[in-house]
Amino acid sequence: MQSHMPIGYKMINGNIEIDEEQAKTVKTIFEEYITGKSILAIAKELTENGTLNANKKTNWHHGSVGKILQNVKYMGDKYYPKFIDESDFEKAQLQRKKREIELGRTTLQNTMKKQSVFNRKILCGECGSYYKVYAEHAGKKSEKKKWKCKKYLINNKVNCRNLFYNNEELKSIFIDAVNELIQKKWLLEKNEKKEPPKMSFELRQTESRIKELEQEEEYSSPELAVLIFKRAELMYNCLKVDDYKNNTEKIKEALQDKKKISEFDEELFETIIKHTTVYQDAKVEVEFINGIIIAIDLGYKGEDEKDGSSEKDGSNHTATS
Repeated sequence: MQSHMPIGYKMINGNIEIDEEQAKTVKTIFEEYITGKSILAIAKELTENGTLNANKKTNWHHGSVGKILQNVKYMGDKYYPKFIDESDFEKAQLQRKKREIELGRTTLQNTMKKQSVFNRKILCGECGSYYKVYAEHAGKKSEKKKWKCKKYLINNKVNCRNLFYNNEELKSIFIDAVNELIQKKWLLEKNEKKEPPKMSFELRQTESRIKELEQEEEYSSPELAVLIFKRAELMYNCLKVDDYKNNTEKIKEALQDKKKISEFDEELFETIIKHTTVYQDAKVEVEFINGIIIAIDLGYKGEDEKDGSSEKDGSNHTATS
């Protein structure tokens, strides 16, 4: 029971009691999060301050902080004494929903997340479609779930013959890519080559016609009003959003103090990975949110060409920005 006890409690003579020192840490996490500090920033601060976590270690991660903010036991129940008010707990949940909206995590995306963290994250490098889960021997003890190209079957006929992957293989690919980036953190210091926005032919035509109408002093012309609106829309489409720097900082913050990861971290995956592209020759490209790509050669193909991949023989990695 002690090993599964949330941080903030201790066992005394068979009863669960509040651990005042740990409870103080939990309260601080709630207070700072409610006032606007991010989960990653809180984890960084706790680590820098040498605060002990549930495992009596000083290395805090966004995942462990997030779990604390969701633990209803802190509001008290039959076994656990209360030390977080319901109002503060509710404020923390509202703050998380607010953050999800700000980050563009829609209701649809959250529903997909419950299904699998890999939904709309795995791309077929052969036809460009997303991968989805197929169940083999559904409902039976021998049921297996594999990720296959969405266009694998069309009208009950094999259409795309790219390789299949199971959850463990996809997790392993993520771990390999992250460890490769950790070893080559200098990639995160490179400046992105910026290209000036290009004016489309349609935008040049629109701009030219607007000038003609203005020179003719046709300021009340309905055509001019339509063209001005169209120009604004075309200019917006030509602009490239410069989020490379911000996304690079997100990756740096998420990977700080990490020398190597050995387990799959779902929240880390969602935070730093844009998508993974898989190819029929067993090559994989893991793209991070700032555009850096770690290329992995898995060095194997499926034992059965119809059944995708199986055991790995080895892997080689290359990185590009």
